[in-house]
Amino acid sequence: MRKLLAVLAALCLLAAVPGTAMAADPAPKKVIKIGVTQSVDSMNPFLAVRLVTGSIQRMIYGFLTVPDSKTLQPSPDLAESWTTSPDGLTWTFKIRQAKWSDGQPITADDAAWTFNKMMTDDGAKTGNGPAVENFQSVTANGQELTIKLKAPQASMLDNPVPIMPKHVWEKVKDISKYEAEVYPTVGSGPYVAVEHKKDQFVRLEANPDYWRGRPKIDELQIIFYDNPAASIVGLKKGDIDLIGRLNPPDFESLKGDDNIVQWNTQGRRATYLQINHGATTSDDKPIGDGHPALKDPKVRTALHYAIDKQKLVDEVQGGLAKPADGSIIPPLYKDFFWEAGGAEKVTFDLAKANKILDDAGYKKGPDGVRTMPDGSRKLQFRFSIHTDTPIEDKLAEYLTGWYKEIGITLTTKRLDSSKFTEETGTTALFDIAISGWSVNPDPEEVLGTHLCSRRPGADGKGGGTESFYCDPSYESLYLEQQKELDRGKRAETIKKMEERLYTDAPVIALYYPNDLEGYRKDRIASITPIPEDKGLLYGGSGYWPFYTLEAVSKDGASVDEGGSNGGVIAGVAGGVVVLALAGFFVLRRRSSSAADERE
Repeated sequence: MRKLLAVLAALCLLAAVPGTAMAADPAPKKVIKIGVTQSVDSMNPFLAVRLVTGSIQRMIYGFLTVPDSKTLQPSPDLAESWTTSPDGLTWTFKIRQAKWSDGQPITADDAAWTFNKMMTDDGAKTGNGPAVENFQSVTANGQELTIKLKAPQASMLDNPVPIMPKHVWEKVKDISKYEAEVYPTVGSGPYVAVEHKKDQFVRLEANPDYWRGRPKIDELQIIFYDNPAASIVGLKKGDIDLIGRLNPPDFESLKGDDNIVQWNTQGRRATYLQINHGATTSDDKPIGDGHPALKDPKVRTALHYAIDKQKLVDEVQGGLAKPADGSIIPPLYKDFFWEAGGAEKVTFDLAKANKILDDAGYKKGPDGVRTMPDGSRKLQFRFSIHTDTPIEDKLAEYLTGWYKEIGITLTTKRLDSSKFTEETGTTALFDIAISGWSVNPDPEEVLGTHLCSRRPGADGKGGGTESFYCDPSYESLYLEQQKELDRGKRAETIKKMEERLYTDAPVIALYYPNDLEGYRKDRIASITPIPEDKGLLYGGSGYWPFYTLEAVSKDGASVDEGGSNGGVIAGVAGGVVVLALAGFFVLRRRSSSAADERE
């Protein structure tokens, strides 16, 4: 009896001790899984240019300002207020009292270090180089950040640079080679990155010290697919809860599923052809192996006339896009959107394309293929696309057919995402490539990707070019819009820049894809787009959708999304579901079709 009483007493004592096996189970984790068809290029914000990485950065790091969720106009973030001098050359920002995720205070010195690093280290300019080119000096005093400019800068409050913690990043010896694979990351946004497997996933956890308040979701998982069709299967099965950046056929396949909401709105992206018009490095040295005929603006104009953009919209995009007749800035941004008209407008006209080439001396041979005026080379161009991308293959088929009609041979060259980025952005080993950019509410960044300074250096570092373009008139217009503080006047200058790109054709805009997404309404209770009126979810120009995200609850308890799918989430430790790799490789995909959607 004494032994029995002792055992009972011990059991009672054990039950009273927190954390023992008899304690109440912890609340289930609220996990939402986002499928993407693009892998992270680098977890280093100084190097990253891809759309998915930009979206993740917005969730991890704070900026001086962020787009307002309703108007997309600049609103406070780490900078809670700001003033500017009458001449527009000095900006003073008051940095809010907040903490980094490791508990250290955020100060103006963090912002000053970030900008100065970009100003003095070419390796730190890849991601957002133009954002600091007009900075004369950046200094800090406590919570006060002072930026002095070389000339007034209209986009000052739309600065796209995430602010980095100085006490962490000043220890990095070579920014250009640093992949930042140290977890958990130290950030100031609503989430903290805790794990990343290249070409597989990124796992984010809610930041309890976020200055706006902790997100309602405990964990976000960003899961990569290189096959859009596989991501659709994952969404339908419940392996993921939301998928964005869909191609039209995959979007249409979601019809008829009562658990899935189809999201179709105007997008923030332009898709275009990138032409190797004679690539050079930032010190004006020729680079790459582009076909010499593409240096001739008349050839590029003929290529433009040989594209039926409406047919591409109808047949390649399933009608879920708008033909691009000018601007590389999509119509979502009405103030800056430009379209050609009248005689200036390039329309589908094979006869005109042929005449342009005939008049320029590019004669057709017996095989129907044109040669250079001096007879040295045939007009045989490579068309670089991504591997395993049916929609790009279909685009290549149409272009190949039309270009054959004007005496040009087009050969498709399929590249994985890393090789594609290298050849079209650094080594210039291409002729024509599929490309595009997701544009921010202020378009200065996408305009900046066509500046002389964005070309890579002789060592292949730095840059961040989208076209290897270097044109004096374009440069002059860029500087003019940069210092114009009147929004209307600035917009007119920006439209002239777009017109210059349109007529000189280092890029040829094809269409503006709709924003096509899908999410499971049995998993996601609410999500606020940006802008809030018919805006975007994944890939929008701010973190707002995933900060406001709420999971569906059952019987008053949040759904444990992490435990619902063994194919992606496997493994239980201490009653808390954690990400594991068992079974994950069945659905794991490497990025391809959207691999170089840049931002």
